[in-house]
Amino acid sequence: MQMSEERHIAAPPATVWAALFDPEILKACVPGCQELTGSASEGYEATVVQKVGPVKATFKGTVTMSDVVDGESCTLSGEGKGGAAGFAKGNAHVRLAPGEGGGTLLSYEVDAKVGGKLAQLGSRIVDGFARRMAGEFFNRFQAEVEGPGAAATPEVQDQPDAVTEEKPENPSDKKGWMKRVFG
Repeated sequence: MQMSEERHIAAPPATVWAALFDPEILKACVPGCQELTGSASEGYEATVVQKVGPVKATFKGTVTMSDVVDGESCTLSGEGKGGAAGFAKGNAHVRLAPGEGGGTLLSYEVDAKVGGKLAQLGSRIVDGFARRMAGEFFNRFQAEVEGPGAAATPEVQDQPDAVTEEKPENPSDKKGWMKRVFG
């Protein structure tokens, strides 16, 4: 699964760059992060608890930073194992550029893969979950960098990680509901 996005952060590029390498900020931004240890130069070890569709798992994994061009770009690569739930791995190439009004234009391209039970959920659920996680991470990151009083960024409403259409009250409409939900 691949995705990309860009967003404007109301902080200078040097501030945004420093935040990308701050383990406390990263821990606060990763949804479900229980623990994050290590450093940018040595790599991080993380424990993250997440629910993807009906599968809830604790992922233990590593995150490393490579291709670092100081103040401009880097690649974050991660791999996590969630026991019977399977695994997730991927990388995100992050670029910073001066933005309007002294801010920063942050852009990222993500390539992610899953295996095990997670892969059996289907691409619609997994892709929606990955988009939501990336959006939530960067929403939190933006809020951390911009600080209190910054304009709130709306939550990502791309796709839920599970189908949430309401069931009909009328049992005779059950077949139509199932066809709309499951195709």
